[in-house]
Amino acid sequence: MISLSSLLEILPEAKGLRMEDVPVGSITNHSGRVDEGSVFVAVRGTTVDGHDYLDEVIKTKPAAIIAQRKGPADYQGLWIQVPDTRKVLGRLAARHAGDPGVSMKMIGVTGTNGKTTVTYFIHSLLERAMVKTGMLSTVKIQDGGGFRDATHTTPGAIELQETLGLMKTNKCRAVVMETSSHGLEQGRCEGIAFSVGVFMNLTQDHLDYHGTMASYYDAKKILFEGMVADGGDGVAVINVDDPVGEKLAAEFKGRLKVITFGFGANADFRASEVILNTRGQQFALAAKGKSYLVRIPVVGRFNIMNGLAALAAVSAVGIHLRDGIKLLAEVAQTPGRMEFVGGDRVSVYVDYAHTPDALEKACATLRELNPSRLITVFGCGGDRDRSKRPIMGAAAAKGSDICIVTSDNPRSEDPDAIMDEIKAGMQGVRFETVKNRREAIQLAIEISLPQDIILIAGKGHETYQEIHGYRQKFDDRDEAREALEVKRKKMEAEFLLREEERERKARNRPPDEEEGEFSRE
Repeated sequence: MISLSSLLEILPEAKGLRMEDVPVGSITNHSGRVDEGSVFVAVRGTTVDGHDYLDEVIKTKPAAIIAQRKGPADYQGLWIQVPDTRKVLGRLAARHAGDPGVSMKMIGVTGTNGKTTVTYFIHSLLERAMVKTGMLSTVKIQDGGGFRDATHTTPGAIELQETLGLMKTNKCRAVVMETSSHGLEQGRCEGIAFSVGVFMNLTQDHLDYHGTMASYYDAKKILFEGMVADGGDGVAVINVDDPVGEKLAAEFKGRLKVITFGFGANADFRASEVILNTRGQQFALAAKGKSYLVRIPVVGRFNIMNGLAALAAVSAVGIHLRDGIKLLAEVAQTPGRMEFVGGDRVSVYVDYAHTPDALEKACATLRELNPSRLITVFGCGGDRDRSKRPIMGAAAAKGSDICIVTSDNPRSEDPDAIMDEIKAGMQGVRFETVKNRREAIQLAIEISLPQDIILIAGKGHETYQEIHGYRQKFDDRDEAREALEVKRKKMEAEFLLREEERERKARNRPPDEEEGEFSRE
């Protein structure tokens, strides 16, 4: 167990302070979990401020209190005032856990879209290359001992460091994790020295939290600023097909080693000559002065970008590029990310696309497969950025032949009101509004014709529908498979009825009279 003085020596504000050298049992920002062996960090959150509970915390006589304001004049315990307790919480959590990230190659993936798929790809490539790797994603956490469901894209600082500690105990040599803008801005990744930072893109999302695109960009940039602060030995892997990525690469050139990727002529990892089908694609890769043929068993131009990011990242931590390319051909589908869920003459895909840019790209991806029609089922989440709703409607209308607007986690809002805001952006496309998401999916599959493609967008891997604070079990993939099975059985029954009718008519038809010149004598 770490001593108080050893724990706090990383804080400049603690230098010169007198303190009892007692063992620290825990770091916490939860007032209800404080005891005499705790260090309490008062954090200002979006809805709760830990400073409001300091009077309660004082009564428990913790080993130390860290806050953004001065302590009471008569307080006899150790009180340290710092400018930003969120950053301090991450650093102290890492120190208390034994700085587990130091002994593993840490890879952070950020961007509006593509984080989860790239994280899954990198994890798969490293594992298949015999590098035991932990993973923290929006969908799952792999701690080196097994998978478990994730609750946040980037866990809170204390939980994150505990998980990294478990990965270290389970002998992981590398960790790949999604680093969300919320997680970065709230200091959850403080105390982690990233070897590789991957930037995918930046498009409109989370403005209800960040306020402006400039603030959103600044939050994403924290990943790379942290790498510079840690000595500048890390590698920044950046999508330069994205204008924001191009700006980011220029900003960190000379401060970090920068590897760029994309379809553009100046990218270090450059893709071209794409050939695709409904189950995958191949492309030419130019990298490190050589050319390669790359196969990837998932559809979509954006998945080529995801594959490029993964190849560049694993190359940066020592995997031979040719080995990475061979392993990429064997990656599994990422749950809920352009996931093919079934269909014979009709193909059904489920995708997490919940931003205008992601939805537009998802539609464009499936258009490239030349369907007879593209039918898109989508909605917008409640209690989130309302300004993107008509833009989502416009994106779906632009890319689809038929749209079915439905509910997608309406939360506390009226689903009909959300759908009305979506419809305001929809012009020039046939669309239906079906509030019940299950019925919307069933309708899409019922009206589909041979060679159609159906895109069910917005929820992806999620297994619930959140309505008025209650999460009801719901999985787009299961619903689609069930609807496909219902349609298959219906078509089969209709076929059997037609066959029976044909046979009945054949039995009741009088024998044909002999005719024709060869039948005459």
